[in-house]
Amino acid sequence: MRTIGLIGGMSWESTVHYYRHINAAIKSRLGGLHSAQLVLVSVDFHHIEYMQSSGDWQAAGERLAGCARALAAAGAECIVICANTMHKVAPQIEAAVRLPLLHVTDATGEAIRRTGFSKVGLLGTRYTMAEPFYKDRLRERFGLEVLIPDDADRAEANRIIFEELVRGQVLESSRVTMRRVMARLVERGAQGVILGCTEFSLLLGDADASVPLFDTTLIHAQAAVEWALAGT
Repeated sequence: MRTIGLIGGMSWESTVHYYRHINAAIKSRLGGLHSAQLVLVSVDFHHIEYMQSSGDWQAAGERLAGCARALAAAGAECIVICANTMHKVAPQIEAAVRLPLLHVTDATGEAIRRTGFSKVGLLGTRYTMAEPFYKDRLRERFGLEVLIPDDADRAEANRIIFEELVRGQVLESSRVTMRRVMARLVERGAQGVILGCTEFSLLLGDADASVPLFDTTLIHAQAAVEWALAGT
């Protein structure tokens, strides 16, 4: 089994689920007392969020690149960023270490391609939804048309993430709101919806939408397990 390196803490609320999903899958695949070989570096999200909101992505990338170097020094054999938004700085991380980075967008795109869907909705932080680093990769590598919510819905989704979910607050009123946001994406032709923020899996599940949901936390964790077990 190869050793997975996790960059977590963005937020720790969802990093917990990465750890659980990865270890549960290893136990299911190998049985007995097996668990994952992994190394975790967890950042202080207060500082990362400040870099995001102030637009200092260079500093954010440098911080996560340092985390990747620490993982490599600790014996990690790949890098997994336990967040969607911070894949914006994936090139800086890849430049910092000679380890494969298991990109969340690639894992998600592969999962969508297996369904045969061509048009999907995308939920996430305002950075993930509006900026090209996520949507363009899905379009260019997987031929997907990606729909994002309108301005008001994007603002509300972002508010729910940063004011509630990353603080451990899961409110029924926000679940109802996000159901409506997803319904509007379906009305525009979305065949499925990407939960493109790792915290959304705390709030939303299959029963909340009329189309399949692509839980990036679970999908990414499963991709890490497949990589760790490849060749064993």
